[in-house]
Parts: sequence; C-alpha cells; structure tokens
Amino acid sequence: MPDAPPKSLGNYTIMFESLSAIPEDPLLGVMTAYRRDPNPLKVDLGVGVFKTEDGLTPLPAAIANAARALAAEQTTKVYVGQAGNERFNQAILQLTLGVHHEAPIWGRARALQAPGGCGALRIGAELIRAANPNAAIYVSDPTWANHIPLLGNVGLAIERYPYLDRKAGTVNLAGMLTRLDALPAGSTVLLHGCCHNPTGADLTNEEWLCLVELLERRRLVPFVDMAYQGLADSLEADAYGARLLVSRLPEVLVAVSCSKNFGVYRERTGAIIIASEDSKSVDVAMAHLRRIARGIYSMPPDHGAELVARVWERQELRAQWQAELDSMCQYLNAQREALAARLGALCNEGDYSFLTRQRGMFSLLPLTESQIYRLREAHHIYMAADGRINVAGINSQNVDYLAESVATVVQHA
Repeated sequence: MPDAPPKSLGNYTIMFESLSAIPEDPLLGVMTAYRRDPNPLKVDLGVGVFKTEDGLTPLPAAIANAARALAAEQTTKVYVGQAGNERFNQAILQLTLGVHHEAPIWGRARALQAPGGCGALRIGAELIRAANPNAAIYVSDPTWANHIPLLGNVGLAIERYPYLDRKAGTVNLAGMLTRLDALPAGSTVLLHGCCHNPTGADLTNEEWLCLVELLERRRLVPFVDMAYQGLADSLEADAYGARLLVSRLPEVLVAVSCSKNFGVYRERTGAIIIASEDSKSVDVAMAHLRRIARGIYSMPPDHGAELVARVWERQELRAQWQAELDSMCQYLNAQREALAARLGALCNEGDYSFLTRQRGMFSLLPLTESQIYRLREAHHIYMAADGRINVAGINSQNVDYLAESVATVVQHA
C-alpha cells in the first residue's frame, strides 16, 4: 500500500487548498436523504423526472425502437459540428414552432443543438451578454432554482418580476405586466413556455396575447424556456405562447429540452432557437452561437439528437411517441385530480382545487418550512424546501397517505 501523500510540499502552491467549502444543493440533499430512508412508506416528491404508477422512469418505446435501428445502421461516430445534428435542428423547429410557421420558412428562425435545455439556456445567456454586457435578465418570482446560476454565472444581472398569486394558485398577471411595463427597452424577460416550474401555473392564451402586446410596445426580448412541451395539454396547445411570440416580435430566444417529453434525460438533448427580423440577422447570431459553443463544449453529443430526429421523421415512431406522450400528460393531470380531491376532503381549511387548474410536473403546496420538515421527519415525505412537489411522484399507492400526512401537519400547525 503506498505511503500517504505528504502534508507539506515546501514552497509548492496547492491551488485547491484556497477553495472554501460550499453547502450541498438543497434538492440534491433531499434526494440523498430519501434514498437513505429505509421506511417503506417514504414518498419522493423532489426529483424532477416523470414516473409511472410503479415509480419508474421508463425509456419510451419509440425511443427504444429508434435506438435499436440506429445501432444496426450507424457506421461512424465522427463529430456532427458545432451546430449539431441538422435533422434534429429541423425537427425541433417543427416541433416547437409548427410545421407551417412562417419564421423558419422565411429563414428568420433557426436552431442550434445544445447539450440539454440547460446548455441551451447557458449559450443563450452568453449570446445576450455578447450583445450587451450590461444586460439584465428578468425571471419570474418564483422560478426554477437552476435558472439563477445558469444565467447569472455568465455575468448578467438577475432581476425578478411578480408571477404567482399564491392564494389563488394562478398567474398574477396584473403584477407581472405592471413590473414588465417599467423595464428599459431591450431588457430580456425569461418566460416558461408551459408547465411553469415550480408552480404549475401557466398563462392562458388570452394572457399570452396581453403579454405579447406589452413586449411589443415596450420592445422587450423574450427568452422562452420550453422544457415540457406536450405535458400540459398537448403538443400544439403547449406551444401557443412560443409560436405567438415568434410571429409577433422581431427577436425571440427559445431554449428547448427533450429530456421530459422524449425521455432522453441522460443524453443531454436540447436546442436553442433564435428568431430575428430577417435571415441576415439570424445568420450573424448563429455564427456567434457557434463560436460560443466552440469555447464551452466544442461539439454537442449526437446520440439523443439522432434518436429524436428519427422519431420525428418516421411516421410510425412519431405516432407511437405521440401516444406515449399523451398518456404521460393524462397521467399527470389524473394525479392532480386525485390529490386535490383527497386534500379537499381531509383539510378543513384551504382550497386545493388550484392543483387541477395547474399543469405539468410541478406545483407549490402552501406549506411552511416547519410543516415541510415535519412531513419529512415524521411521515417520510420528501419535497423541496419551498413546497415544490413533483406531481409524477404521486400514485394510487401513496396518494391517500400523502393527503392524510399533509392534512395532519396542516391541522396541527
């Protein structure tokens, strides 16, 4: 066995000794605690992945079929280039903006593959900083926790705008529009395309129309995070806001993730869509995006992108995937209905019907930190510290226990 390394190397400078300890990511801590809990009644509402009735996160059959065909047919693993898989990029434009949307047809909207939705958000933020180093990005309050480091670590200031009416569980449209109406022209506004994370409260079509009129009048630039298309109502309905913005506004960014709706989480498959006034402006922006990509990760991974492209291009696979996605969407909405019904029956105070009006994988339960702590310690129910729950963690086996536990901590507050 080798000797232990020396504690001192004389005048040699140890770089990493200058690093100070940092706290663990709170949600990762919740995940770790859940795994270590031996209690058979434990419930995981923390991690943001889709789960079936038996608690598994499956590989969609359409993706599995595409993977088998790819393994038999692929003859090279050579790089695909900084822009990524062009067939995938075209598929993402059609999926997000629609097959007949005028922006891609006229050449004023293009896509660049990125390593997941996070990669798309990051290189989009890098592009904003390249265009305006003093820019600020305005995010909803609340928003997905990882938005802050993904965008802020680029060097951009992060500001907030009101979003959630916590009492009603719906969008605080008046507060949102009032804040955005006071922003300087050219400011970037981060919007959730659908299935708002962490609240589940989405803009209605009428509210999107109010918003786009304000953005147009105030000359604000929307940056849309589209991570859950197809998991709110349908592929077409969920894309309403993004498509409206690209149709009406001269500049729009859309970060797309395929993790949830295609089930390719670990493949890190996403894209950044940029729309501008004309094809020349888009070409310039795309050149900057390619250079940004080159300086961060050089080339994107291709496997997941190729699978998504094949599923989108081949009619049988697309139909199979669409049916699977529709089933996932229906399942999430059914779990919302089930939890709302049981909480409504058990809790004397509070209206939980907001769960049925929200969409997607997440909602915020109106719980205090002490209540969330008691749920974890006394009932083995794990969720984020702000009360965010993953609706996909609810199933027929645990919904009664979950509702009874929530009612217990609420009524004994």
